[in-house]
Amino acid sequence: PFPIFALSVGRKVIQTLAENGLRQGENDLKIWAMCEIPANVLAVDEFAKFFDGFSIGSNDLTQLVLGIDRDSAELSDIFDEDNIAVKRAIKQALEGAHEFGLPVGLCGQ
Repeated sequence: PFPIFALSVGRKVIQTLAENGLRQGENDLKIWAMCEIPANVLAVDEFAKFFDGFSIGSNDLTQLVLGIDRDSAELSDIFDEDNIAVKRAIKQALEGAHEFGLPVGLCGQ
């Protein structure tokens, strides 16, 4: 998996892989994308047209949904993956991917 912030980047990655002999669907090759930024969640239906699955990066998604630097010692006590906004983002990503029959993994905390 890898982070993709725009559909054009996703298309370019898939194209570049194909140009180098790694064609999506050939020899059962599946191309997944990281879902770790709000853009991935909000446009999951569009990203689902290009990818075979998603891996939700909960650490990065939490940081970007909450706008909190997870590496900051001063803010570590409020970095919370149980925050309702984070839970809603994860739920939206899951539901969006599942609407297209795509598998979803979760990495992070």
